[in-house]
Amino acid sequence: MNLFKRVINITWKTLLGFVIFTLLYISSAYILSRISVAKETSTFKEIAIYIHTNGVHTDIVVPVKNELCDWSREIKFENTICKDTIARYVAFGWGDKGFYLNTPTWAQLKFSVAFKAAFALSTSAIHATFYKDLKENADCIKIMISREQYRRLIKYIQTSFKPDSANNIINIKTNANYNRYDAFYEAKGKYNLFYTCNTWANNALKACGQRACLWTPFDSGIFYQYRK
Repeated sequence: MNLFKRVINITWKTLLGFVIFTLLYISSAYILSRISVAKETSTFKEIAIYIHTNGVHTDIVVPVKNELCDWSREIKFENTICKDTIARYVAFGWGDKGFYLNTPTWAQLKFSVAFKAAFALSTSAIHATFYKDLKENADCIKIMISREQYRRLIKYIQTSFKPDSANNIINIKTNANYNRYDAFYEAKGKYNLFYTCNTWANNALKACGQRACLWTPFDSGIFYQYRK
């Protein structure tokens, strides 16, 4: 009887702790995502970038090529299924490698994949998607930045890749493509509850001096800053 009571007590405390942690996490995410990091002032509007969300995940979208960077040199068109070379933009998203490659739809999400992602037990990847055109709407917002700011964004994205011994970006060979215009690459860092795909994108905005959240694990925090 005493053992049964102890088990019940431990189970109750565990569930209570989980509920408290969840409430604290959600409330912190909401509050901190509503606190703005101001954009830099007195800069030129020279290059268009975009933030794009699929409803869960934020991508940073940049020109495929300009005088400052030609992403197609290493983010090769040939790594995509269609191998189309006329794209004007490339979107970058950072995230958990297992989640990217093993969860084509939310209905196929496995507990093991989610658990490893939440607690930094997996590696990460960058998902790159080419676009011919982008349509501005509530889920795809244009941001004009200066050449100097774009240089910083380039550096931020480039240093997120995990290179090989020759310092080349590593393409992940997989059949888990989301469409005919995307590919995956090895990345640095580990996804976790406090550093998510959207945290990475939010930090990208900070890196190039744009309006951002103090902290957010969700795309809604980033887009709140640009839809308000």
